[in-house]
Amino acid sequence: MVNLELLKKIVEAPGVSGFEFLGIKDVVIEELKPYVDEIKVDKLGNVIAHKKGSGPKVMIAAHMDKIGVMVNHIDKEGYLHIVPVGGVDPRTLVAQRIRFFTDKGERIGVVGHIPPHLQKPEDRKKAADWDTIVVDVGAEGKEEAEEMGFRVGTVGEFAPAFTQLTENRIATPYLDDRVCLYAMIEAAKALESHEADIYFVASVQEEVGLRGARVASYAIDPEIGIAMDVTFAKQVGDKGKIVPKLGGGPVMDAVGPNIHPKVRAFAEEVAKKYDIPLQAEASPRPTGTDANIMQINREGVATAVLSIPIRYMHSQVETADIRDIDLTIKLAKHLLEELKPMDLTP
Repeated sequence: MVNLELLKKIVEAPGVSGFEFLGIKDVVIEELKPYVDEIKVDKLGNVIAHKKGSGPKVMIAAHMDKIGVMVNHIDKEGYLHIVPVGGVDPRTLVAQRIRFFTDKGERIGVVGHIPPHLQKPEDRKKAADWDTIVVDVGAEGKEEAEEMGFRVGTVGEFAPAFTQLTENRIATPYLDDRVCLYAMIEAAKALESHEADIYFVASVQEEVGLRGARVASYAIDPEIGIAMDVTFAKQVGDKGKIVPKLGGGPVMDAVGPNIHPKVRAFAEEVAKKYDIPLQAEASPRPTGTDANIMQINREGVATAVLSIPIRYMHSQVETADIRDIDLTIKLAKHLLEELKPMDLTP
């Protein structure tokens, strides 16, 4: 069963790219430490938890950073002007709340929206962009905003809004990638006998260039690398191009240059053995996940991507199915328990 209380805790812990130390790092350490042989944090901020085994050496990674915003100007009226950290669509910010992490603690700001009564007809057809987005933090001027702790460089993220829609569906900011981080942690806790030498990595700065996985994979030098990251589920407007669906089970990229055929075939065998439905999607180019950078580490790593499908990615209403989360935990657990030395030559 999915522990919604823990999932919510992981989803809402602070951690914009480069600022994972503000909250999520400590949550990951607290949850993993009792279940691994050793745990450390590297100089970039990756949390690396080692569960010893005779081999093969496998790195399983879920990124713990979030997309967010950063203050780049405070105007004389006390409004904050912001820039994106990672792939934030400014249209999703209009009339939304942002949680900032200031020198004096957490603060909430709101992205104002000009009432339709005051808009010119031509302006109603324009989408918000970074030149028009401003954040109101309640200050009456620049000096008061600074007294509240705001500075150039203050970071913020979508305000918490964890919502259970139905028995099986949840919606919240930051399922990307906190839902997979949660699944990795739960798989580590459930792990029983295994031969594999396992490194669980909560990686940093994925959203700004797969940076954490680069240094972690270099240090670990794994034979096999599995990235756990969300993928797109069928949703309004996809025009039939998206194959995975909510409630259909975990997803693995089926073929492509970033996917090792023998690791993928092994995953299919394990899923079949434990009667876990496994959805597939094509990956004709390197994936935008930690597997991309793990694959080309040192002399090469055999990589795969294990995903949970979600709707409305990179928005405040990312939506997932609890059944998919539960099945992904089970598949990750069994993959690690069943993993044996294998010939990884394609």
